[in-house]
Amino acid sequence: MSNPEQKTFSKVHLWRYLPILIITGAAVYVLIPQIATLQNSWSVVQGMIWWAVALAGISQVLSYLGSGFMLRAILNINQQKLPLTKGILISMASVSIGLVAGGWVGAAAATYGWIRRESRDGNTAVLAGTLPALLNNGVLIGASLIGTIYLLLVHDLGRAQLIEFSAILLVLGLMTALLITAMRFPETAIHYIVWLAGRWSSFRHKPFVPENIISTVRQFVAAWASLRNGRWLYPMLGAIANVGFDMLTLKFMFIAAGHNVNPGVLFAGYSLPLILGKMAFLFPGGVGVIEGSMVALYESLNVPDAVCVVVILGYRLFSFWLPTLLGFAAAAYLSGRSSDVEVVPI
Repeated sequence: MSNPEQKTFSKVHLWRYLPILIITGAAVYVLIPQIATLQNSWSVVQGMIWWAVALAGISQVLSYLGSGFMLRAILNINQQKLPLTKGILISMASVSIGLVAGGWVGAAAATYGWIRRESRDGNTAVLAGTLPALLNNGVLIGASLIGTIYLLLVHDLGRAQLIEFSAILLVLGLMTALLITAMRFPETAIHYIVWLAGRWSSFRHKPFVPENIISTVRQFVAAWASLRNGRWLYPMLGAIANVGFDMLTLKFMFIAAGHNVNPGVLFAGYSLPLILGKMAFLFPGGVGVIEGSMVALYESLNVPDAVCVVVILGYRLFSFWLPTLLGFAAAAYLSGRSSDVEVVPI
Protein backbone atom coordinates (compact mmCIF):
# COMPACT_ATOMS: atom_id res chain seq x y z
CA MET A 1 0.00 0.00 0.00
CA SER A 2 1.43 3.37 -1.03
CA ASN A 3 2.34 5.95 1.53
CA PRO A 4 0.58 9.36 1.11
CA GLU A 5 3.76 11.12 2.21
CA GLN A 6 5.72 9.38 -0.55
CA LYS A 7 3.13 10.52 -3.10
CA THR A 8 3.41 14.10 -1.90
CA PHE A 9 7.21 13.88 -2.01
CA SER A 10 7.08 12.58 -5.59
CA LYS A 11 4.76 15.39 -6.65
CA VAL A 12 7.07 17.99 -5.12
CA HIS A 13 10.05 16.56 -7.01
CA LEU A 14 8.04 16.37 -10.22
CA TRP A 15 7.16 20.06 -10.02
CA ARG A 16 10.76 20.91 -9.16
CA TYR A 17 12.05 19.27 -12.33
CA LEU A 18 9.15 20.25 -14.58
CA PRO A 19 10.87 23.52 -15.73
CA ILE A 20 13.95 21.48 -16.74
CA LEU A 21 11.73 19.17 -18.78
CA ILE A 22 10.11 22.20 -20.41
CA ILE A 23 13.53 23.65 -21.28
CA THR A 24 14.66 20.35 -22.81
CA GLY A 25 11.40 19.89 -24.71
CA ALA A 26 11.48 23.43 -26.04
CA ALA A 27 15.08 23.01 -27.15
CA VAL A 28 14.19 19.81 -29.03
CA TYR A 29 11.17 21.57 -30.54
CA VAL A 30 13.46 24.31 -31.87
CA LEU A 31 16.26 22.05 -33.08
CA ILE A 32 14.35 19.29 -34.89
CA PRO A 33 12.85 21.55 -37.60
CA GLN A 34 16.32 23.01 -38.14
CA ILE A 35 18.10 19.69 -38.82
CA ALA A 36 18.03 20.19 -42.58
CA THR A 37 19.25 23.73 -42.18
CA LEU A 38 21.96 22.57 -39.78
CA GLN A 39 23.20 20.20 -42.46
CA ASN A 40 23.39 23.11 -44.89
CA SER A 41 25.07 25.19 -42.19
CA TRP A 42 28.08 22.91 -41.93
CA SER A 43 29.86 24.92 -44.58
CA VAL A 44 29.23 28.03 -42.50
CA VAL A 45 30.76 26.32 -39.46
CA GLN A 46 33.79 25.20 -41.47
CA GLY A 47 34.41 28.74 -42.64
CA MET A 48 33.92 30.42 -39.26
CA ILE A 49 36.43 33.02 -38.08
CA TRP A 50 37.49 31.56 -34.75
CA TRP A 51 39.06 34.70 -33.32
CA ALA A 52 35.60 36.28 -33.62
CA VAL A 53 34.09 33.30 -31.77
CA ALA A 54 36.66 33.86 -29.02
CA LEU A 55 35.67 37.54 -28.86
CA ALA A 56 32.03 36.48 -28.56
CA GLY A 57 32.93 34.41 -25.51
CA ILE A 58 34.94 37.28 -24.02
CA SER A 59 32.00 39.64 -24.59
CA GLN A 60 29.73 37.32 -22.62
CA VAL A 61 32.22 37.28 -19.75
CA LEU A 62 32.20 41.10 -19.81
CA SER A 63 28.40 41.01 -19.80
CA TYR A 64 28.44 39.14 -16.50
CA LEU A 65 31.10 41.54 -15.23
CA GLY A 66 28.46 44.21 -15.84
CA SER A 67 25.97 42.22 -13.75
CA GLY A 68 28.47 41.85 -10.94
CA PHE A 69 29.36 45.54 -11.12
CA MET A 70 25.66 46.40 -10.88
CA LEU A 71 25.23 44.41 -7.65
CA ARG A 72 28.42 45.91 -6.24
CA ALA A 73 27.22 49.43 -7.10
CA ILE A 74 23.87 48.76 -5.40
CA LEU A 75 25.61 47.75 -2.19
CA ASN A 76 27.93 50.76 -2.41
CA ILE A 77 24.85 53.02 -2.35
CA ASN A 78 24.27 51.94 1.25
CA GLN A 79 27.96 51.86 2.20
CA GLN A 80 28.13 48.07 1.88
CA LYS A 81 30.98 46.16 0.24
CA LEU A 82 30.67 43.29 -2.21
CA PRO A 83 33.60 41.74 -4.10
CA LEU A 84 33.10 41.89 -7.85
CA THR A 85 33.67 38.14 -8.23
CA LYS A 86 30.97 37.36 -5.68
CA GLY A 87 28.59 39.75 -7.43
CA ILE A 88 29.16 37.82 -10.67
CA LEU A 89 28.58 34.47 -8.94
CA ILE A 90 25.35 35.71 -7.34
CA SER A 91 24.10 37.06 -10.67
CA MET A 92 24.76 33.78 -12.48
CA ALA A 93 23.42 31.61 -9.67
CA SER A 94 20.22 33.63 -9.29
CA VAL A 95 19.36 33.35 -12.99
CA SER A 96 19.85 29.58 -12.88
CA ILE A 97 17.76 29.24 -9.71
CA GLY A 98 15.02 31.28 -11.37
CA LEU A 99 14.81 28.77 -14.22
CA VAL A 100 13.68 26.00 -11.87
CA ALA A 101 12.05 27.99 -9.07
CA GLY A 102 9.66 30.78 -9.96
CA GLY A 103 11.24 32.61 -12.90
CA TRP A 104 12.28 36.20 -12.22
CA VAL A 105 10.56 36.04 -8.80
CA GLY A 106 12.72 33.08 -7.83
CA ALA A 107 15.83 34.82 -9.17
CA ALA A 108 15.01 37.96 -7.16
CA ALA A 109 14.39 35.87 -4.02
CA ALA A 110 17.71 34.06 -4.45
CA THR A 111 19.57 37.35 -4.91
CA TYR A 112 17.79 38.76 -1.85
CA GLY A 113 18.84 35.77 0.28
CA TRP A 114 22.51 35.87 -0.70
CA ILE A 115 22.81 39.66 -0.44
CA ARG A 116 20.97 39.65 2.90
CA ARG A 117 23.52 37.19 4.23
CA GLU A 118 26.36 39.26 2.78
CA SER A 119 25.21 42.71 3.93
CA ARG A 120 22.94 41.94 6.93
CA ASP A 121 20.77 44.77 5.62
CA GLY A 122 17.20 44.08 4.50
CA ASN A 123 16.80 47.33 2.54
CA THR A 124 19.98 46.70 0.57
CA ALA A 125 18.91 43.11 -0.14
CA VAL A 126 15.49 44.26 -1.39
CA LEU A 127 17.15 46.72 -3.75
CA ALA A 128 19.63 44.11 -4.99
CA GLY A 129 16.83 41.62 -5.61
CA THR A 130 14.58 43.94 -7.62
CA LEU A 131 16.67 46.68 -9.25
CA PRO A 132 18.88 44.62 -11.65
CA ALA A 133 15.93 43.08 -13.51
CA LEU A 134 14.18 46.43 -13.82
CA LEU A 135 17.30 48.21 -15.10
CA ASN A 136 18.09 45.43 -17.58
CA ASN A 137 14.50 45.49 -18.83
CA GLY A 138 14.69 49.27 -19.18
CA VAL A 139 17.82 49.00 -21.32
CA LEU A 140 16.16 46.27 -23.39
CA ILE A 141 13.08 48.43 -23.92
CA GLY A 142 15.32 51.24 -25.19
CA ALA A 143 17.09 48.85 -27.57
CA SER A 144 13.69 47.49 -28.68
CA LEU A 145 12.51 50.99 -29.55
CA ILE A 146 15.62 51.50 -31.68
CA GLY A 147 15.03 48.17 -33.40
CA THR A 148 11.32 48.88 -33.98
CA ILE A 149 12.07 52.29 -35.47
CA TYR A 150 14.64 50.70 -37.79
CA LEU A 151 12.17 48.07 -38.99
CA LEU A 152 9.57 50.77 -39.62
CA LEU A 153 12.07 52.81 -41.62
CA VAL A 154 13.01 49.87 -43.82
CA HIS A 155 9.32 48.87 -44.10
CA ASP A 156 10.05 45.38 -42.86
CA LEU A 157 7.60 45.30 -39.95
CA GLY A 158 4.19 43.89 -40.78
CA ARG A 159 1.00 45.15 -39.18
CA ALA A 160 0.64 42.03 -37.00
CA GLN A 161 4.24 42.28 -35.82
CA LEU A 162 3.86 46.00 -35.15
CA ILE A 163 0.77 45.37 -33.02
CA GLU A 164 2.47 42.50 -31.19
CA PHE A 165 5.67 44.38 -30.37
CA SER A 166 3.79 47.58 -29.51
CA ALA A 167 1.55 45.66 -27.09
CA ILE A 168 4.59 44.13 -25.37
CA LEU A 169 6.35 47.48 -25.07
CA LEU A 170 3.12 49.05 -23.80
CA VAL A 171 2.75 46.41 -21.07
CA LEU A 172 6.36 46.82 -19.95
CA GLY A 173 6.01 50.61 -20.06
CA LEU A 174 2.85 50.47 -17.94
CA MET A 175 4.56 48.25 -15.38
CA THR A 176 7.44 50.73 -15.15
CA ALA A 177 5.00 53.66 -14.84
CA LEU A 178 3.09 51.87 -12.07
CA LEU A 179 6.32 51.27 -10.18
CA ILE A 180 7.35 54.92 -10.44
CA THR A 181 3.87 56.01 -9.33
CA ALA A 182 4.03 53.65 -6.36
CA MET A 183 7.34 55.19 -5.34
CA ARG A 184 5.83 58.67 -5.62
CA PHE A 185 2.66 57.84 -3.67
CA PRO A 186 3.61 54.99 -1.31
CA GLU A 187 0.57 55.14 1.00
CA THR A 188 -1.84 54.91 -1.93
CA ALA A 189 0.20 52.03 -3.33
CA ILE A 190 0.06 50.25 0.06
CA HIS A 191 -3.74 50.62 0.13
CA TYR A 192 -4.21 48.99 -3.27
CA ILE A 193 -1.55 46.32 -2.73
CA VAL A 194 -3.16 45.27 0.57
CA TRP A 195 -6.56 45.14 -1.15
CA LEU A 196 -5.23 42.99 -4.01
CA ALA A 197 -3.28 40.72 -1.64
CA GLY A 198 -6.37 40.23 0.49
CA ARG A 199 -8.48 39.24 -2.53
CA TRP A 200 -5.75 36.87 -3.74
CA SER A 201 -5.45 35.22 -0.31
CA SER A 202 -9.22 34.85 -0.13
CA PHE A 203 -9.27 33.24 -3.57
CA ARG A 204 -6.59 30.76 -2.49
CA HIS A 205 -8.25 30.26 0.92
CA LYS A 206 -5.04 31.27 2.66
CA PRO A 207 -4.62 33.33 5.85
CA PHE A 208 -3.92 37.01 5.26
CA VAL A 209 -1.84 39.27 7.53
CA PRO A 210 -1.97 42.85 6.16
CA GLU A 211 0.74 44.02 8.56
CA ASN A 212 3.29 41.81 6.78
CA ILE A 213 2.35 43.31 3.39
CA ILE A 214 2.53 46.86 4.74
CA SER A 215 5.95 46.23 6.31
CA THR A 216 7.30 44.68 3.10
CA VAL A 217 6.05 47.51 0.88
CA ARG A 218 7.45 50.18 3.20
CA GLN A 219 10.80 48.42 3.24
CA PHE A 220 10.69 48.31 -0.56
CA VAL A 221 9.88 52.05 -0.75
CA ALA A 222 12.64 52.89 1.73
CA ALA A 223 15.13 50.85 -0.28
CA TRP A 224 14.24 52.59 -3.53
CA ALA A 225 14.37 56.00 -1.88
CA SER A 226 18.12 55.47 -1.50
CA LEU A 227 18.45 55.82 -5.30
CA ARG A 228 17.74 59.55 -5.25
CA ASN A 229 20.29 62.23 -6.09
CA GLY A 230 21.79 60.27 -8.97
CA ARG A 231 22.74 57.17 -6.96
CA TRP A 232 21.07 55.04 -9.65
CA LEU A 233 23.73 56.04 -12.23
CA TYR A 234 26.36 53.38 -11.47
CA PRO A 235 23.84 50.50 -11.31
CA MET A 236 22.46 51.74 -14.65
CA LEU A 237 25.97 51.66 -16.14
CA GLY A 238 26.20 48.03 -15.00
CA ALA A 239 22.89 47.25 -16.74
CA ILE A 240 24.06 48.95 -19.94
CA ALA A 241 27.29 46.91 -19.83
CA ASN A 242 25.32 43.71 -19.19
CA VAL A 243 22.98 44.18 -22.16
CA GLY A 244 25.54 45.88 -24.39
CA PHE A 245 28.18 43.15 -24.15
CA ASP A 246 25.49 40.50 -24.53
CA MET A 247 24.48 42.15 -27.80
CA LEU A 248 28.15 42.32 -28.75
CA THR A 249 28.30 38.53 -28.28
CA LEU A 250 25.69 38.20 -31.02
CA LYS A 251 27.53 40.74 -33.19
CA PHE A 252 30.79 38.78 -33.01
CA MET A 253 28.95 35.55 -33.85
CA PHE A 254 27.72 37.21 -37.06
CA ILE A 255 31.27 38.31 -37.84
CA ALA A 256 32.50 34.78 -37.14
CA ALA A 257 29.93 33.41 -39.61
CA GLY A 258 31.16 35.82 -42.29
CA HIS A 259 27.93 37.82 -42.38
CA ASN A 260 28.36 41.17 -40.69
CA VAL A 261 25.13 43.07 -39.96
CA ASN A 262 24.54 46.79 -39.52
CA PRO A 263 23.53 48.18 -36.10
CA GLY A 264 19.85 48.57 -37.07
CA VAL A 265 19.53 44.90 -38.03
CA LEU A 266 21.45 43.87 -34.89
CA PHE A 267 19.21 45.92 -32.55
CA ALA A 268 16.00 44.68 -34.17
CA GLY A 269 16.92 40.99 -34.19
CA TYR A 270 18.42 41.05 -30.70
CA SER A 271 16.14 43.09 -28.47
CA LEU A 272 12.65 42.26 -29.75
CA PRO A 273 13.02 38.45 -29.36
CA LEU A 274 14.49 38.88 -25.87
CA ILE A 275 11.50 41.03 -24.88
CA LEU A 276 9.19 38.31 -26.24
CA GLY A 277 11.15 35.70 -24.26
CA LYS A 278 10.66 37.66 -21.04
CA MET A 279 6.91 37.85 -21.67
CA ALA A 280 6.64 34.10 -22.41
CA PHE A 281 6.41 32.96 -18.78
CA LEU A 282 5.69 29.30 -19.67
CA PHE A 283 9.11 28.86 -21.26
CA PRO A 284 12.00 29.18 -18.75
CA GLY A 285 14.75 31.34 -20.17
CA GLY A 286 12.61 32.04 -23.23
CA VAL A 287 13.82 28.77 -24.79
CA GLY A 288 12.16 28.28 -28.16
CA VAL A 289 10.58 31.72 -28.18
CA ILE A 290 13.86 33.63 -28.44
CA GLU A 291 15.46 31.29 -30.98
CA GLY A 292 12.36 31.06 -33.16
CA SER A 293 11.65 34.79 -33.22
CA MET A 294 15.33 35.61 -33.82
CA VAL A 295 15.47 33.28 -36.81
CA ALA A 296 12.22 34.73 -38.22
CA LEU A 297 13.36 38.34 -37.80
CA TYR A 298 16.85 37.90 -39.21
CA GLU A 299 15.58 35.87 -42.14
CA SER A 300 13.09 38.65 -42.89
CA LEU A 301 16.04 41.05 -42.85
CA ASN A 302 17.76 39.04 -45.61
CA VAL A 303 20.15 37.06 -43.42
CA PRO A 304 20.60 33.53 -44.93
CA ASP A 305 18.83 30.87 -42.86
CA ALA A 306 21.99 28.72 -42.62
CA VAL A 307 23.85 31.69 -41.11
CA CYS A 308 20.90 32.45 -38.78
CA VAL A 309 20.89 28.97 -37.27
CA VAL A 310 24.66 28.83 -36.67
CA VAL A 311 24.82 32.36 -35.25
CA ILE A 312 21.78 32.08 -32.98
CA LEU A 313 22.66 28.64 -31.60
CA GLY A 314 26.20 29.86 -30.96
CA TYR A 315 24.94 33.01 -29.29
CA ARG A 316 22.53 31.07 -27.06
CA LEU A 317 25.30 28.65 -26.14
CA PHE A 318 27.39 31.56 -24.84
CA SER A 319 24.56 33.63 -23.35
CA PHE A 320 22.22 30.97 -21.94
CA TRP A 321 23.35 27.34 -21.84
CA LEU A 322 26.91 27.76 -20.52
CA PRO A 323 25.98 30.48 -17.97
CA THR A 324 23.06 28.31 -16.79
CA LEU A 325 25.33 25.34 -16.09
CA LEU A 326 27.93 27.56 -14.44
CA GLY A 327 25.13 29.26 -12.50
CA PHE A 328 24.04 26.00 -10.86
CA ALA A 329 27.66 25.36 -9.88
CA ALA A 330 27.86 28.91 -8.48
CA ALA A 331 24.63 28.35 -6.52
CA ALA A 332 26.06 25.19 -4.97
CA TYR A 333 29.26 27.07 -4.08
CA LEU A 334 27.45 30.04 -2.55
CA SER A 335 25.05 27.85 -0.58
CA GLY A 336 27.86 25.63 0.62
CA ARG A 337 29.89 28.51 2.04
CA SER A 338 27.38 29.03 4.83
CA SER A 339 24.42 27.13 6.21
CA ASP A 340 22.57 30.29 7.28
CA VAL A 341 21.54 31.42 3.82
CA GLU A 342 18.11 32.94 4.18
CA VAL A 343 15.42 31.13 2.19
CA VAL A 344 12.75 33.51 0.97
CA PRO A 345 9.32 32.01 0.23
CA ILE A 346 8.07 32.57 -3.30
